[in-house]
Amino acid sequence: MTTTNIDPVLERNRAFAAAGGHEGAVVFPNLRLFVITCLDPRVDPAHFLGLELSDAIVVRNVGGRVTPEVINDVAFLGQIVETVLPDGPLFEVAVIQHTQCGAGALADDTFRRRYADRIGADESTLRAHAVVDPAQTVKSDVERLRSAPAIPARITVSGHVYDVVTGLVQPILRADRVPARPTL
Repeated sequence: MTTTNIDPVLERNRAFAAAGGHEGAVVFPNLRLFVITCLDPRVDPAHFLGLELSDAIVVRNVGGRVTPEVINDVAFLGQIVETVLPDGPLFEVAVIQHTQCGAGALADDTFRRRYADRIGADESTLRAHAVVDPAQTVKSDVERLRSAPAIPARITVSGHVYDVVTGLVQPILRADRVPARPTL
């Protein structure tokens, strides 16, 4: 039988299950934290933030960008918070982008054109998705999330940059509440 790349981690999973590592996990995160970050393997929030199982919700995508899909995910969480915990604590969304991000390649005309052809996307949309200056793009994404009509005011949003060289996370925008809106 041929070994695949997932086989070693499936073995780790069996050890995790046998040790009861999944026991005590809860649906609603202990830290009331929703992390949006990049899918780069150097940028694993369980490691650089020291997260444990059930500490946070984590969404990862290319560049750690706030996309329409991510806004919908946060809105879903907001609906749950308003329904299940109407008087509960605020929930924070932390947008964490990073230095040396591969999404910077979307600023390169040749790469972007070839990628756009491959996935059938508009080049200008892809150009806007590039992460060349993570401090700037994280500010833009935090504002996009804070201003999204579907995001309830009980959610706060912060922005940070993770330095893959030093391992440190630098706050760029402190947590601030989403502007008040009517509850849906």
